[in-house]
Amino acid sequence: MSNPGDQQAFDRCRQALFGASVLRSSLSPIILWGRARGAALTETPLTQFAPDVYAGLYAPLFMFAGTATVTFDEDEQLYKAVLPVGFRNRLPPGQFPYPFWHDKTKWSSYQATVALQFFIDPDSDLIKVAQFVPGAPSPTVLAEAMEAAASFDGHWLWTDGNGRTQPQVTLFDGLYRADNPHVAEIESRYRALALEMREAECDSCHVPGNPQKLKRLVLLQTPAHAAGEIRRILESVRNGDMPQDDTGIEKPLPPAVKQRLLARAEAFEAILTAARDWENRHAAE
Repeated sequence: MSNPGDQQAFDRCRQALFGASVLRSSLSPIILWGRARGAALTETPLTQFAPDVYAGLYAPLFMFAGTATVTFDEDEQLYKAVLPVGFRNRLPPGQFPYPFWHDKTKWSSYQATVALQFFIDPDSDLIKVAQFVPGAPSPTVLAEAMEAAASFDGHWLWTDGNGRTQPQVTLFDGLYRADNPHVAEIESRYRALALEMREAECDSCHVPGNPQKLKRLVLLQTPAHAAGEIRRILESVRNGDMPQDDTGIEKPLPPAVKQRLLARAEAFEAILTAARDWENRHAAE
């Protein structure tokens, strides 16, 4: 535990968890994340992440007390580990994966978090679901959350006063080495992909506001989020499974739009692969 605005502590936590950490190696290939609501997991809205996204962007937002209680949840037939935590609510806005404050309930719940709970598969020993458990937010937190929600301008990515794209954590800032020659190109290739995803109506579903009220949400609105899902995006588009209409039925893309989307997605995947490969080759230096 430390000051909730301590940037250096947050950076150390991100680098440790994103690397060869016990947490990272204990995550399922797809992990579900969201607020604990006192309901069965099958009835709880949750967001789907790749392990890198959860370990690098979400888990480090919490400060851990260093203790855990593990029980077997008979209803879920999963082990449940409960870890007391505090939330780093005083970091600069660009250190959060997206503006949690777009919704006053979400922002106040994050700030009032008292624990994380991990649901662990007894067969694989991997974490399938992670949830944050909010306590009762104070009147001050509620008032701040309401003010922040009212001021949210609808942009999940934005440019700060210094001309930098924010949230900077979603550009892999601080996770890849500064001399990685491929990192600078990740943002430009993502922006090209984002234009095609907008044309293909991907942003009608895959954004934090969850306009379709999906039980299992997939986010694509930043480079880091899209990186975690890029292979599944390519497979879904190639198979004609995306996009869908308001009734959940596949809606075929015009051939030219589909071709451009696949080309941009493949280029984005290629630069991510190059960046990861470079990191692996230089890991021992």
